[in-house]
Amino acid sequence: MKTPLGLVLALLLASAGCSSSKEGTANAPTAVAQKYEGISSSEQATKTAPAPAQPAGDVDATKTQAVAYYDSLGNAAQQQVSMNQVDVAASAAEAADRKIIRNANLTMEVDSTSDMQHRVTSIAESHGGFVVTSEAKQRENAEPAKRTLDIKLVVRVPAERFGAALDAIRGLASTLKEENVTGNDVTEEFIDLEARIRTQKALEVQFLDIMKQARKVEDALEVQRQIADVRTDIEKLEGRKRFLENRSSLSTITVNLETPRQIVVSTSSFGRSVRESVSDGVDFGSGLLLFLIRFVIVMVPVTIFLLLPLGLVFRYFVRRAKRIQLAQALSTPAGD
Repeated sequence: MKTPLGLVLALLLASAGCSSSKEGTANAPTAVAQKYEGISSSEQATKTAPAPAQPAGDVDATKTQAVAYYDSLGNAAQQQVSMNQVDVAASAAEAADRKIIRNANLTMEVDSTSDMQHRVTSIAESHGGFVVTSEAKQRENAEPAKRTLDIKLVVRVPAERFGAALDAIRGLASTLKEENVTGNDVTEEFIDLEARIRTQKALEVQFLDIMKQARKVEDALEVQRQIADVRTDIEKLEGRKRFLENRSSLSTITVNLETPRQIVVSTSSFGRSVRESVSDGVDFGSGLLLFLIRFVIVMVPVTIFLLLPLGLVFRYFVRRAKRIQLAQALSTPAGD
């Protein structure tokens, strides 16, 4: 957000007042020392001289001036402290007004993913947040009893509670496998969007004024098209602004919950190798036998409905050809 002109002028005047008060404070000890040197010398003169000229009145006046001067120094120092507090408050307000998009990604190993899912949800709700999505995927395992769920949660929490919520979720992990925290400062883009929105709205007002003064239908239609284009730009800019406000006001924490993976230790021995070889041989033999059975089952209908008719037809033509040859041989005379 832009700092108002009055606050800028006040800060400039305060800094000028601080510098002048510092200079007065630096020069003050010399003047006071000179005055008190005069006091001490006048007191010594009072002790040594028999009849000094008005020593008591001078000493009292000098002491009064010194007390007043130290009071002014105290007021200046207090004013300087007050201005420092104003500067600190202004800096804190400016830092709190920045638009920063914070994201975190955690991968944790826990004993029970379903229980931790409820606990993460409770932590998010206790910090004023909520769960956006929840995904569960079953981990493959040969034994159904040992299949577990890997859960992924996407949590949104207010930006000011991001650190506390992240620490609370991190504390649930038996083993923190991976952590990734990012922050993106979009303050400059946000300020630019506000300026562009104001400019487009001012342009829209000008077009509306021109629309009121249009006398021809063509002019009115042209101005209306310009207004529509400006309104489209305004909606796009306002949509981007709302997106940045939402992403910066609510931080995102992605939590991947996994159960510890079992470590399989292989113990090889000769007997185990023999058993595995026999098992592989049995599997191969059974597979070959099943293949032959399937082949026979498939070939029986093919043989009956396709190969057998083709064989009968082929046999018929072969016998017919032989009869024709025999008839020709009998009809041919012996002399020929």
